[in-house]
Amino acid sequence: MKALLLLLLAQLCSPSLVPEREKDPEFWRGQAQEALRDALRLQHLNQNVAKNLILFLGDVMVVMTLVVYLSPPSPQTYNTNAQVPDSAGTATAYLCGVKANEGTVGVSAGVTRDRCNTTKGQEVTSILRWAKDGGKAVGIVTTTRVTHATPSAAYAHSANRDWYSDGEMPPDALEGGCKDIARQLVENIPDIEVILGGGRKYMFPKNASDVEYPHEDKHRGTRLDRRDLVRAWHDAKPPGKVAKYVWHRRDLLALNLSRVDFLLGESRHPKVLWGTPDLGIKGGRGCREGSPWRVTASGGGCGAGGRIDHGHHEGKAKQALHEAVELDRAVGLVTRLTSPQDTLSVVTADHSHVFTFGGYTPRGNPIFGLAPMQSDVDRKPFTSILYGNGPGYKIVAGERENVSAVDFAVPLHQKTHGREDVAVFARGPMAHLLHGVREQNYIPHAMAYAACIGANRAHCNAAARPAASILLPFLALLLLLG
Repeated sequence: MKALLLLLLAQLCSPSLVPEREKDPEFWRGQAQEALRDALRLQHLNQNVAKNLILFLGDVMVVMTLVVYLSPPSPQTYNTNAQVPDSAGTATAYLCGVKANEGTVGVSAGVTRDRCNTTKGQEVTSILRWAKDGGKAVGIVTTTRVTHATPSAAYAHSANRDWYSDGEMPPDALEGGCKDIARQLVENIPDIEVILGGGRKYMFPKNASDVEYPHEDKHRGTRLDRRDLVRAWHDAKPPGKVAKYVWHRRDLLALNLSRVDFLLGESRHPKVLWGTPDLGIKGGRGCREGSPWRVTASGGGCGAGGRIDHGHHEGKAKQALHEAVELDRAVGLVTRLTSPQDTLSVVTADHSHVFTFGGYTPRGNPIFGLAPMQSDVDRKPFTSILYGNGPGYKIVAGERENVSAVDFAVPLHQKTHGREDVAVFARGPMAHLLHGVREQNYIPHAMAYAACIGANRAHCNAAARPAASILLPFLALLLLLG
């Protein structure tokens, strides 16, 4: 609490600056370790009879009210330099355990966005690396690009989340020796067992024709170094290991996955490619110790929900909620395939959106329908689902358009993220450590403690209990990509 109060005072005094100590990864690691120690002290249940009962009620004191009251910042999702976060800084928090600046991935807050020369020495590793170093098989499964901000924090270190290939990087960054994210996917952790997602054009030489859309310029390769990173990924595998690359669903189905050691799949439409049940990788322990990787028929995998964010950005609530259903199906499958006795599963989000549900609607009212009353200002109807801003707002003859037959919102080309904190749901060994209100960077430290990987191994006794499998929140996480 003392650390949080000092942090609040520092932010209030210098709202536009990142405090120097927040640029040091050890500040965030130390804070997370302190929170972990506090959580461990709560393991023993208090079963005493309550002598006193006290209830405090803050009328309409919802999470967002507390966020505004405490901001900047309240616990969980802010970036070190931003009250409303982006997916890159948050991914660095919940995957690497260190909070970072907006737009940067896999680096500390000492890195300034777009400035390659601030990156060296500021790289931070992720729970994927900790799991790999701990002898586990690991994987990334996403319904967005594998080089997107959310998955890239698992393996890359970049001053800009948009440096997908060297074709997207400015000359000074290339001259400064910074590597693009696609190259880091292949080089930084070369033994990731499973990589499934989209974004293959960043893996191929500039203007190289796409295998699926050979006549469409927007799908052509973008790499200025003329490298074929798929070939580089294959050639880097140890002798005797079988590595397969697929880009189409039929090729994936044709594989004898019991004889595959490494799998890389990149599709223009990842949900179409991964829409296959019961897929396995030889020796993989990603979804459960000793069991194969599985991908759901609805397009999920060991955590895949990356398009929820995309639906919200476009102000398309129906699309976003359908994507949430897909994620729920993926989580349901993982629940059936694993045991809470040895597998820690975590479901969370990277950030919120300016999205709400109101209007005093009665139970049974269609969630995509209208509220049962009209505005008491302009006497026009409004939808029960509302966005605070975005592309849906429209003025007709100087007035707000009648929304009984159209979409809604405040005028912006894309809807923004929100500042509301997010929930964390956990099941399995040490799931109780993920309770209460915590900073977002606490999540991977608690997961690492449960699995006896990373810096939290002093308590481990292999003979007493096996390490839990890690189900990385991809994606997002888990999850929600942005």
